[in-house]
Formats: sequence, C-alpha cells, structure tokens
Amino acid sequence: MRLTILGGGGFRVPLVYGALLADRGAGRVTEVVLHDTDEARLRAVTRVLAEQAAGVPDAPRVTAATGLDDALRGADFVFSAIRVGGLAGRAEDERVALAEGVLGQETVGAGGIAYGLRTVPVAVDIARRVARLAPDAWVINFTNPAGLVTEAMSRHLGDRVIGICDSPVGLGRRIARVLGADPARASIDYAGLNHLGWVRGLRVDGRDELPRLLGDPALLGSFEEGRLFGADWLRSLGAVPNEYLHYYYFNRETVRAYREAELTRGAFLRDQQARFYEEAVRPGSGALDAWHRTRAEREATYMAENREAAGAGEREEEDLSGGYEKVALALMRAVARDERATLILNVRNRGTLPSLDAEAVVEVPCLVDAGGARPVAVSPLDGHAAALVGAVKAVEREVLATAESGERARAVKAFALHPLVDSVAVARRLVDGYTAVHPGLAYLK
Repeated sequence: MRLTILGGGGFRVPLVYGALLADRGAGRVTEVVLHDTDEARLRAVTRVLAEQAAGVPDAPRVTAATGLDDALRGADFVFSAIRVGGLAGRAEDERVALAEGVLGQETVGAGGIAYGLRTVPVAVDIARRVARLAPDAWVINFTNPAGLVTEAMSRHLGDRVIGICDSPVGLGRRIARVLGADPARASIDYAGLNHLGWVRGLRVDGRDELPRLLGDPALLGSFEEGRLFGADWLRSLGAVPNEYLHYYYFNRETVRAYREAELTRGAFLRDQQARFYEEAVRPGSGALDAWHRTRAEREATYMAENREAAGAGEREEEDLSGGYEKVALALMRAVARDERATLILNVRNRGTLPSLDAEAVVEVPCLVDAGGARPVAVSPLDGHAAALVGAVKAVEREVLATAESGERARAVKAFALHPLVDSVAVARRLVDGYTAVHPGLAYLK
C-alpha cells in the first residue's frame, strides 16, 4: 500500500513513519512518498526516517518526489500536512494580530483566518489534482485549520477526505485516565468543530462517568483541562471543553500572556526548527537524536502561555507523546483492512448536529470501515455551544467564499464576524496587515 505525505519535510513526519514501522499487519503501508516544496527540509526528514528504519525488517520504503503530480499518482492514501507560508508565516500571523490586541493563534481567531485564507486555495488545488490523478485514494487531512481545510477539500473529494486532530483523543484519554477507566473501552460523547468541541459524557460499560468527575474537585484539579479552565467553570458548563476553548473563555488573559511572552509560539517554533533542520543535514550528526531532543522541547512548551495565564503548571509526562499519528494509522487500517473502529474525526455533518447543514464539516465520533467514516449519533449541542459553533462556522464559510471569489470585502467580513475580533475597523486593519506580509494573499482584490 502506498502512502503519499504532502508536507513531507514537516517536523512531525517521523511520528507518522514511526507508527508505520510498528504496524506489521497484512495490507500495511509498504511505500511512503514524501513531497515538499522545501528540498532542504525534505533531505533532513529523509535522513531522520532512514535512521528510524535502521535494523527494522521490511521497513516501508521511502522516496522523495519533487513534483506534486508524480507524488499523487498511484497513491492509496494521501496524508496532507502542508504549511503554506511556513513557520515564518505563522509568526507573522501572531505578530499582526497581537499588534491589534487580538489573538493570532494559528487555528483560532484572526491568526486562524489569515492562515485559512492563504491555505484554502492551495488545498483546493491539491483536492482537484487528487480527484484527477488518484480518484480512488483517501485523503487524510491534518493541515490546519483542519476543519476548514477539510471542508474546502470535501467540495471536490466528497467523503474521501477525512480530517484528523489529536486534541479530542488526548482529552478523552486524560479524562479516562483520571476516572481510572481504560480509554479503549470508553465511549466519548464529543461534538463541535475542530478546536471547538466539548466532552459531554464518557461512558464505560454503559455508565456515564463524567458526572463523577465534575462533582469531585480533587479529580478536576488532577488533569490539564481541569487546571486550565478551573473546577468551577467546568461544573458551570457541565462539560469538559477542548483545550483550545481556553482562547475563548479566557481570551483577555491569554492575549496578555502572548503579548508579554519573549517569543510567540510561531516565532519560537520557527527558530527552534531552523536549528534542527540545520543540524539534521550536517555531516556526522545524528539526525534522529536531534529530532528527539527538539520534539521533547516542543511538546513540553505546547500552549505554555495558556497554562501560565491559568496557573496550570507543567504538562503531564503522559501528554507529551503526541497522538495524531496513531489516529492516522487507525484510520488507514480501518479503511484498508475493513477493521471497524470508532474515532473522533472531521467529516461532513449529514444531520449529526441539527444546528448545521449537511455539508458542514464537524468534529464528532465516527464509525470507520472500508466504506469510510460515518458520524454516529451524539447528543445535541446546548444553546451556548450551538451558538458559538454556528458563529465560527459562519466565519469559515466566509473564508471559503473569499478564497473562491478573491473579494477583499469578504475577507474583512470573515475577520469582523469572528467572536474574538471586536471591531470592523480592527478587521479592516488586519486584512491590510496580513496582505502586506503574506504573498499568498495577493489574490485579494
């Protein structure tokens, strides 16, 4: 089976390859094709993968393709993890937004809109090429903003594109662990959009254990989201939000922490990864060791500003292991081998959340088999959650319309309608600021 990875020079590609190395089942991936627009990064990651495969019998063969069409032809699965504008672009997204006093995070608020505006046209081009060159391939999208990009691609690929994210998986795993339950046996009632969802129940042997968690202050204070949001707020919600909702519920404190930080997250990763890629291609250096060191630092500092603003302390060691590569492998196995699995994924709504239309991409538990991913029934979102999801989905639709039309006025509308942008005047200045620094937004007229 052939897997093509777009963004093949990306820092987290070795996580995917490591999961493939551990898969010894029939019908596993035997060939990995890497494609990236940055050849230097591609060489560095190829070196890391070669060191990972050393001594592993029948390791999937790795090749690099310089042309996108060549990379797509013959693919059974396409894993999309591109970053349009690179980490330098992410740092600019943060800088421009923070200068206006609003959030510049890469998937939430102004930063997420800017990232989406320059990513959607590229993702749509990829979707069209896949439909033409590899019509039977399944596309697994990890490109951020994951829900928005998946919806853009679904207009050309239908249900053959599925978005993944490790945040809901990590949240469910933490709740189960705190409750003393086996995550593999727990059924999670989770719903929303990517980076905008809530756990409303966690059933083990038919019994909902979430009320026990919400009713116990000691348990609530023993895991990351409990410390991040606070026990009182979680009890008020009657649910446990995805960690990214901290940007909404504690926006002022988070923006202040970001503005006071020595480096924004994007600038930190830009500098950190530049050092890694330089070291990884240096003759005589251990590329895999360098990657492990860099990754450990990266994971330990994840959402550091939010934890600082909340006084939540350091991340638990169990939460430093990532997880999206496990979701990707489980998804591929379920589809390729018809191994039924239940995974939280980004798919078309199809009536799952009544407040959204059928084509809206949502993040919900799905039953996956050879036929793809189908959302399972979940309890409706309450008034607050439904309203917030509806508002953010409306923004996503404006981003999609802007990418199609190129109308600058629609871009302004997308920024102005977002709950975390507090002024139309600010929205206009954001569009001016982003178009000034991002060549990928030159299409806005």
